[in-house]
Amino acid sequence: MASKNFFFTSESVTEGHPDKVCDQISDAILDEFLTKSPKSRVAAETTVTTGMVLVAGEITSDCYVDIPKVVRTTIKNIGYDGDSGGGFDSKNCAVLTSIDEQSSDIAGGVNKAFETRDDNANTSNIETENLGAGDQGIMFGYACNETPELMPLPISLAHRLAYRLAQVRKQGLVNYLRPDGKSQVTVEYKDGKPYRIDTILISTQHDPEINGISDNSKVQATIKKDLIEHVVNYVFADEALKPDSTTKYLINPSGRFVIGGPQGDAGLTGRKIIVDTYGGYSRHGGGAFSGKDPTKVDRSAAYAARWVAKNIVAAGLADKCELELAYAIGVAEPISIMVDTFDTGKCPDEEICCLVKNNFDLRPAAIINQFNLRGLPAKNGGKFYQKLAAYGHMGRTDFEVPWENTDKAQDLKKQSSLGCGCCN
Repeated sequence: MASKNFFFTSESVTEGHPDKVCDQISDAILDEFLTKSPKSRVAAETTVTTGMVLVAGEITSDCYVDIPKVVRTTIKNIGYDGDSGGGFDSKNCAVLTSIDEQSSDIAGGVNKAFETRDDNANTSNIETENLGAGDQGIMFGYACNETPELMPLPISLAHRLAYRLAQVRKQGLVNYLRPDGKSQVTVEYKDGKPYRIDTILISTQHDPEINGISDNSKVQATIKKDLIEHVVNYVFADEALKPDSTTKYLINPSGRFVIGGPQGDAGLTGRKIIVDTYGGYSRHGGGAFSGKDPTKVDRSAAYAARWVAKNIVAAGLADKCELELAYAIGVAEPISIMVDTFDTGKCPDEEICCLVKNNFDLRPAAIINQFNLRGLPAKNGGKFYQKLAAYGHMGRTDFEVPWENTDKAQDLKKQSSLGCGCCN
């Protein structure tokens, strides 16, 4: 950030947001394929609108997945089921599929680093560490010391509000809510650090009547009271930085939110990439995550970049760290690695970059193996990537995510005290 005094805003959305519905469907399909056949190649794109779901893309696998069943189950679990769905129903929506195999040109670039070898008299395809990247592109990872999970505070708070909004709906604590919703938090920074909570915004889909109340002004007043009590106060109960007497609350600022979800707006996989990452606080390479198997570096390398940046901050080498990686399709090694600590580094950025190269193997196959990216769905009962598809892929604390580990921090700290020896 150029200015040390500024306001910064990040948003999150609930799992019932139409774009997030698509992300979850795409990742549920990925989970199912990887659970049944871990080396499946999947690129599943979803779009939803009133009464219809379309799944398109390229999938190569030796197993069968009932895609319409996965789609309907996912929609039902989100909450679009019968009258509670608010105009979109898992049982009655049309499900269309248009799936091809992965392009042979793309597959050739990725497959060229496969080899067959004899291993204890059992011949099998063994993936080498030189597996080529599944696409070209740039990926960014980021970490900072604003929160315990080393995420920027605005997106961390926005995710927690959105998660809690869905939680009180599913628990029946606020029983008139419907699945679609958004949150937004504006934080005031002074001297580059969070200073106060300026604005809290929540928009939530709701029933047209609440407890027999049909007057919209009374409906909205009830929603505001309930959300501050059960969502906002709950989220900020353990926060060091809390709303103050001047914090602004914007609850359903449009005045009414009954029509929502796929009935209110068409949705599309990969249209909430800033929500998925750092809330705009860091740069983004442009690639989406959901529906893509781990050979796609849009996904796997973005996770690795977060892992590297988080370990750098956890090691105390910087207060903020952004890592850029770049790949070429079919080429294993990153074609560039860049570290930026925004003048918060305890040693030069060039030296930290050397530490990264010496301590992290950022070839796609190494990343896949490091995080067990193909085995995670089966390890988690068939649902891993789908859980990531709402409330962010980075900074998760509600379940175990391997790229959030700070297992390299002590090594980095120790080596930095010795000097890398290659930047002198």
